Amino acid sequence: MPNTKPFAFFGTPYVARDTLAALIAHRYVPSVVITSPDAPKGRGLALQASETNELARAHNIPVLTPSKLTPEAIEEIANYGCAYGIVVAYGKLLPQALIDIFPLGLLNIHYSLLPKYRGASPVEAALLNGDEVTGV
Repeated sequence: MPNTKPFAFFGTPYVARDTLAALIAHRYVPSVVITSPDAPKGRGLALQASETNELARAHNIPVLTPSKLTPEAIEEIANYGCAYGIVVAYGKLLPQALIDIFPLGLLNIHYSLLPKYRGASPVEAALLNGDEVTGV
């Protein structure tokens, strides 16, 4: 059953791309994808879009790439009229003003057990600590 309420998807690296791909495969297609701006990659350090950006564009989903979540960026996101948002490895702290634009709130998918491993590298931290069990 496809989604009936518009939603925004926030994410940048491969884990976000894989989550977005699963949502799309189940006909849960976001109204907009918010991801990090293009970044230098490879030997030549050429600017390259995030994997999440590339997947969204391949499915004709609008993509926003704000470098900062300024009031103007938040207004642009709000213009999509999304009821809720899904956040997966976005990499930026979400200001309260952004959270407030979603009437149904935000779902943050974090790849570790909180609060033990918070931050940008939770899986790596769990592995380095020798944990045999972690979670989402």
